[in-house]
Amino acid sequence: MEENNFNKNYLIEITNKLYRLTLLFPKKEPLRYKMRELADEVLANFVSLPQEDRESFKITIIKSSDRALEIIDGFFDVAKSQNWVNPVDMLNLQREYSRIRQELIKLRKEEKVQKEEIEKESIELSVLEKEEEKPISERQKRILKVLRDRGKMQVGEVKDIFSEVSKRTLRRDFRSLLKYGLVEKMGEKNNTFYQVKDRTESVGVGQI
Repeated sequence: MEENNFNKNYLIEITNKLYRLTLLFPKKEPLRYKMRELADEVLANFVSLPQEDRESFKITIIKSSDRALEIIDGFFDVAKSQNWVNPVDMLNLQREYSRIRQELIKLRKEEKVQKEEIEKESIELSVLEKEEEKPISERQKRILKVLRDRGKMQVGEVKDIFSEVSKRTLRRDFRSLLKYGLVEKMGEKNNTFYQVKDRTESVGVGQI
């Protein structure tokens, strides 16, 4: 089975194997037809999965496939005990479907991680947007005063003065001050400095 993808040809191949294997079951045996129905369901779900972007649809077919694979595995155990076919052939095919289920488990974990990351980013963005919508705070006014007195400074140097405030909060303060055009940023990464712009007010903010 190809990594990270439910290869269509592979899935068709093992579905055909299951059909051929169940031909050896007694003609009126219900497992013969139930296993085929479940195999068809898995094939249909997995072939459509990589091409479908709708989140709700994706979750639905993942759950449906997981349930079908769980039932198929149980049916394999029942069929093995009946000695209808070569037990080695039965075991090998059961392992193939177990591999598919492992791929499904992997996909579900990836989907969960992606969903958590998206939710986290959404929350952080919402917090940041709300923070930036607020008028300039008293702390930000104090930061501006320090910058006027001392010239350009890094966040770490400002942190030494505002010891009770986290670096993350100070970075948000600087983003707000940048947005209002009250400070300017120089350098990159570890050599980033901020200094007050050569102006005493910014449009829409008012006198500092």
